[in-house]
Amino acid sequence: MTTNGSSVFTSRWGMLLAMMGMAVGTGNIWRFPRIAATQGGGSFLVAWVVFLLLWSIPLLILEFGLGKGTRSGPIGAFVKTLGTGAGWMGAWVAWTATAIMFYYSVVMGWTIRYLAAAVVGSVPADPPGAFWDTYAGSPEAVLTHAIAMGLGVFVVSRGVRGIETAARFLIPSLVVLVLVLAVRAVTLPGAIDGLAFLFTPDWSDLAEPGIWLQALTQNAWDTGAGWGLVLCYAIYMRGREDTALNAFVIGFGNNSMSLLAGIMVLCTVFSAMPDAATEIVGAGNEGLTFIWVPQLFATIPLGRFFLALFFLALVFAAWSSLIAMIEVAARVLTDLGLSRGRAIAIVGIAGILMGVPSALSMDVFANQDFVWGVGLMLSGFFYAYAILRYGVTRWREEFINTADADIRVGAWWDWAIRLVVVQAVVLIGWWLWQARGEGLAQALDPVSAFSAGTLIVQWGLVLVVLYSLNRFLVARDRLGSAERPGHESSA
Repeated sequence: MTTNGSSVFTSRWGMLLAMMGMAVGTGNIWRFPRIAATQGGGSFLVAWVVFLLLWSIPLLILEFGLGKGTRSGPIGAFVKTLGTGAGWMGAWVAWTATAIMFYYSVVMGWTIRYLAAAVVGSVPADPPGAFWDTYAGSPEAVLTHAIAMGLGVFVVSRGVRGIETAARFLIPSLVVLVLVLAVRAVTLPGAIDGLAFLFTPDWSDLAEPGIWLQALTQNAWDTGAGWGLVLCYAIYMRGREDTALNAFVIGFGNNSMSLLAGIMVLCTVFSAMPDAATEIVGAGNEGLTFIWVPQLFATIPLGRFFLALFFLALVFAAWSSLIAMIEVAARVLTDLGLSRGRAIAIVGIAGILMGVPSALSMDVFANQDFVWGVGLMLSGFFYAYAILRYGVTRWREEFINTADADIRVGAWWDWAIRLVVVQAVVLIGWWLWQARGEGLAQALDPVSAFSAGTLIVQWGLVLVVLYSLNRFLVARDRLGSAERPGHESSA
């Protein structure tokens, strides 16, 4: 494959930073500490590392190889792997990441608002949650959502070099901020209790299936594996760049940031409010991050300063991930024949409009987070299925173990891809079971925020539409690829 020389990352370092920006998001900082704490701390970490190796790393390697090897977005990549009948699978991958973008920009808007409030001293509020209750679901949340989309669109509109430049600033800054906060947290009185809670496993807990399923879910949600984001960024890799080693760097780098975030939050919790630790870490994502964290920092020296650093880190994490989601959506539209400028404008406008319901209603937000978060499991299934149909060993030798590979990937990866199919099916089934409610009517309620029915209806609608449009999407994708200079295969 060849690519336009102006549309590649300038260095491996720049590429890795962009990929880290894609992977490291608010899920690392606001979801991981809560899940780790409520699932047994150190016991959860054991299962979490296992699924880093069994889900995240195999899929990251797959996406690196697929993006670099096909030089196509999700639709074209599936077509080149399975044939013209599989374009709808790639469209599902792209849609799922885009649907997440619609409400993820709302989250970034929250972080922007809280950063501003932390700087001027508007939070914490008394009673806890008062500031959040007056802001969440208000027109102000719509405004901050729109600002977030604007910031993401601005970076993507600068092209690959703009994405790389942003990553070179955002990711090192994010690492420094999280490190400073983690160091501060471990030096607090009583922080040792938080460390013990996080890193001491109770091996008997590993007999509980729920811990393993939550660990697998966390890996699927916070590494970016199976989202289509790595695939699209890999299109812009230089021709002689490695894939496998890069995937390991991204996977372990992402999870290292999650660990630092866990140390930062849990040490602060156990130091500041040891008697309320269980209540705090058991709060939902919004409750832990936007209600309790401000209260926690208010109890430590220089709390306002460190609170501002915390929300600045969240802004950077959200921004870098939102950039990748916008790029995926824009890439699909350019593959379908639109100019890049027009594609980005459409994504930006659609992102603002489609995000308004989640900005105005926490029920809508929770529903979309559930439906499309679980949708990532189906995306992972489609990726693994495509490679298995192609011939997993053959694909590994052609797309991973190239002449430029830094390390050679062995047959373990073939079995890991087979296992991804099993994991995806188990996860989807488990989440449907979790959403069963207390009776058949409640389980199948299509308008409930959290039910099997709402997931089935929304998935079914999207899948029917994408499958029906498959021939059109494939034809347009081929036309767009043929019209784009430097995109043709040289093989």
